[in-house]
Amino acid sequence: MDDRERERLLDRVERSSNSIGESIPDELTVGDTTIDLKAFVFECKRLDSVPADRREEIESVQSMLRRERLRRKHRIRDDDLTCETAEDLAASVHGIDRALNALAGLDDPGIGEELRQKRLDDARELIALADTSL
Repeated sequence: MDDRERERLLDRVERSSNSIGESIPDELTVGDTTIDLKAFVFECKRLDSVPADRREEIESVQSMLRRERLRRKHRIRDDDLTCETAEDLAASVHGIDRALNALAGLDDPGIGEELRQKRLDDARELIALADTSL
């Protein structure tokens, strides 16, 4: 792989828009550990909120994913790779980014939940106003 191709791939890896449409890898092996990443992310996404006993596990997986993303990016930058291997690494980085994006939004309430909470707050305020008027 020549330097121009390497720079192109590194630029592609850094663009956050490249994870859009990417699929989360079924499995990800980091060192001796293999995680069923897709199943883990979907299981976490089904939770309405992150329970305290799962928070540490999720944060640990996020940290592992960030380290692995960086390690793969450094391999593209520093190692003597074939174009095919470097392309595969870049694609795997995008899959990791997709998983990180999915896990990052777990504690954020959805738009529907925000609207529901706003309506409840408005109703409470209206009831309080009506009580003070009587």
